[in-house]
Amino acid sequence: MTFIRQIAATLAACLFALPAAAFDTKAHAAWVYDLSTKTVLMAKNADIPLPPASMSKLMTLDLLFEALEDGRVTMDTTFPVSEHAQSMGGSTMFLNTTDRPTVRDLIQGIIINSGNDACVVVAEGLAGSESSFADLMTERAHELGMKNSMFANSNGWPDPGQRMSVHDLGIVASRIITHFPQYYHFFSETHFNYKDRAPANAENRNPLLDIRAADWKADGMKTGHTQEAGYGLVGSAVMGERRIVFVLAGMPSEQSRRSEGEAVANWAFRQFVMKDVAKAGTQLAEAPVWLGGKSTVGLAPKTDLSLLVPAGSKDKVTAEAVFKGPLQAPIKQGQEVGKLVITVPGLDNANEVPLVATEDVKKGGFVVRVKAALARLSGKAFEAAMERVNS
Repeated sequence: MTFIRQIAATLAACLFALPAAAFDTKAHAAWVYDLSTKTVLMAKNADIPLPPASMSKLMTLDLLFEALEDGRVTMDTTFPVSEHAQSMGGSTMFLNTTDRPTVRDLIQGIIINSGNDACVVVAEGLAGSESSFADLMTERAHELGMKNSMFANSNGWPDPGQRMSVHDLGIVASRIITHFPQYYHFFSETHFNYKDRAPANAENRNPLLDIRAADWKADGMKTGHTQEAGYGLVGSAVMGERRIVFVLAGMPSEQSRRSEGEAVANWAFRQFVMKDVAKAGTQLAEAPVWLGGKSTVGLAPKTDLSLLVPAGSKDKVTAEAVFKGPLQAPIKQGQEVGKLVITVPGLDNANEVPLVATEDVKKGGFVVRVKAALARLSGKAFEAAMERVNS
């Protein structure tokens, strides 16, 4: 049987909150995520497949970073440039078929120059052809839980078969930050000009990299623009120990992309605060024990508990201890026996924290077992009597 215990008094002093002041973004679709606490702060049209433009280059980079991680390539590996890669229009590194760019060159060319040609070189170097690489992108995206993504090319060139949701873009962005921190510094580099060929295309398009807020700093990740997609941005910023990832799509201009990106970052950092709720081992609830030397055992969080909550308001957060019980003796102190489920007003996703027993509970002796047997027999006798009454 699953038991649920409401927890009020112990947490009430810490968990006061109202929904954060609403942010009415001008973006057609948006997803804002606190990576440090794994909390979704905003989701607007977040799971609709949309044309991602150059933001889909993050998926190409993810597969390249995986190839670096497992040793298939190194930073000094060189790739040939095909006629197909050289023919790419839009933003490019201006590669030609005599070049042999290194993986390092191509990473910088993709991130800073948004090089469509660089993406094709990577695709052909890793998979033999761009179409085969696009198939790999789709397969890998689905393995990573990106349910609303499909790829027809490596660089986001307009195609009906090239679609990603802003949520999926957030997933791959968060993965790059957490799984490949050794390569993340490339996203904050502002200038790259391969063989001095493209001085007009040498600057990183991310409009937030030059913003100098007093207490937060943007350091990634990728812009995108086509006529169909509008202006988009995958951004990430840090303030203290907090990191946010945000994706905005379908904005009407470069200026709106910049102003909306800055506004979203300010909102995420100003409207949500970290609260220390409970220390590890602090008893928050009790659970009944079956056939134990004690009839109950305390429940406490396994680790120190901090929450991201909307700032400055008065409605209580809901906290429930959930466990299957009665718990069976013997029980060891520190044994995981349930979970604490915390729901924060204004946030869609609940927080779950393991709960552990606060002390040892040994098996009960002869008297305990006899009492339990009599209680069970009494319960059965009562059920039988009720059946006779109702028959």
